[in-house]
Amino acid sequence: MTVEQALIAGRYVLRRSVGSGGMGRVWLARDELLHRDVAIKEVVPPKWLTEAERGELRELTLREARAAARLNHANVVKIYDVVHTEQWPWIVMEYVQSRSLQAVLEEEGPLAPERVAGIGLAVLDALRSAHAAGVLHRDVKPHNVLIGTDGRVVLTDFGLASLDTDNAVSRPGLIATPQYLAPERARRGVSTPDADMWSLGATLYAAVEGRTPYGRKTVVETLTALATEPPNPVTRAGALKPVIEGLLRRDPRQRMAPAEVERILKSVAAGSSPAAGAIRRHRRLIVMTTAVAAILVSTAAVAANHLGSTGTPSTSNSPAAVTVPLGVLGCEQPATITELVTKTSMAGAPGNWMPPRDWTWYAGPTGFWIAVPVGWKHWSDGSTQCFSDPRGGRVLAVDPAGPPKQDPGMAARDEERRLLGTGRLPAYESVGVKRLTYGPPSVLWEFTFGSAERRRHADALVVVHPVNTFVVYWATDELDFQPSTSLFDLVHVSFRPPPPPAGAPQPDGQGNPPPQQG
Repeated sequence: MTVEQALIAGRYVLRRSVGSGGMGRVWLARDELLHRDVAIKEVVPPKWLTEAERGELRELTLREARAAARLNHANVVKIYDVVHTEQWPWIVMEYVQSRSLQAVLEEEGPLAPERVAGIGLAVLDALRSAHAAGVLHRDVKPHNVLIGTDGRVVLTDFGLASLDTDNAVSRPGLIATPQYLAPERARRGVSTPDADMWSLGATLYAAVEGRTPYGRKTVVETLTALATEPPNPVTRAGALKPVIEGLLRRDPRQRMAPAEVERILKSVAAGSSPAAGAIRRHRRLIVMTTAVAAILVSTAAVAANHLGSTGTPSTSNSPAAVTVPLGVLGCEQPATITELVTKTSMAGAPGNWMPPRDWTWYAGPTGFWIAVPVGWKHWSDGSTQCFSDPRGGRVLAVDPAGPPKQDPGMAARDEERRLLGTGRLPAYESVGVKRLTYGPPSVLWEFTFGSAERRRHADALVVVHPVNTFVVYWATDELDFQPSTSLFDLVHVSFRPPPPPAGAPQPDGQGNPPPQQG
């Protein structure tokens, strides 16, 4: 019996494949009991998942399907059934004769603002209904917006595309398409209704402009732009421009509210420009919010003695500059440091990516490359390269932590045990470990430590390499951690391990680490 003739749960006959993605395949099938066509999603986990993560993924799949099944909305693809098999569940959904918005864009090119506004209204309606029911989408993009042959617009793959959860200790990673990923999801992996709204803005942008707001040649370049640059300017959006720019604000607190989005989309879909009063009200709100945010950031800057977004030191004195506890990094700061990071030649730098202004490439003695702020202090502690903000507080270190491991999650756990054994992590609390699915096999390990008077917050990028396991540490005072995330994003995406030696085993291209030697 061929796959196309397979009978699932004694009821659903598979006919043909109608789509595939990072988490599985979608089939057109026939429900022999109710005599209707259905779509069935076959969940196929990535090969790089561990057995424990596969078990977690199975549970998440069932939980997300149950959540999505609660939705009953004209603009949401309905979930009919979840079929259990020995390996993976199959999700039975409503079949909609349609083309995806992505297919429409590929065949017709950029769409008129009025048409995009109508599509946007349908997607917004679906999201608002879902959010009210406590359901997140997590992967809003043109591929998941279906345009029916009858004109109906539906949002599909609710909660099933990324299968991550904010409270999970170990996640499958960033399955969502980076070009449509909200900055806070790329940084922390945290999904919220605001993140779904950002993805809606990116989808509207793509529909009217014919390109994505942060489209770059590689995933790393896309994530770097997402962390450090404004979106590409809109040129074809017309009256949709206020909505797109309002949704693509980096700070979730400053994004345009759904009610405001709906008012403008209705106006544009009807063929008229948004009411000037509505735009003025939104602009006044943004100015007021920005002013409040500026006061809060200013207060945090005084308390944490942090740098500006480019890494340029402030001119105020800081009595804490030489008393910052670096502890966890294995970088005990000498009493006197005379070496500062200076702008260097780009000769030999990896790829075509360039650090932003006031940053430079640093070539490590073990062959790695990383972007660091110009003017930061630099010293070595054994094989570990250490960098610190001259005003105190922020610390960066790159540590060739030892022999290669089979799995970056295992390497993170070993490093955690080692540091706990040295006593460098007083009052340690783990925030989480997130597996990354781009670049070399790696995880992002986040934790806090220190005293009640001075709490420290750290991120560690743990990278598996054929010769060494590298750990890139970033630590700040707790108050300064969130305002500094864009700096660590830049450090993170810039890190390049050394080229593997000739003959060394390589990752298999699916995110799996190379096999161990011996």
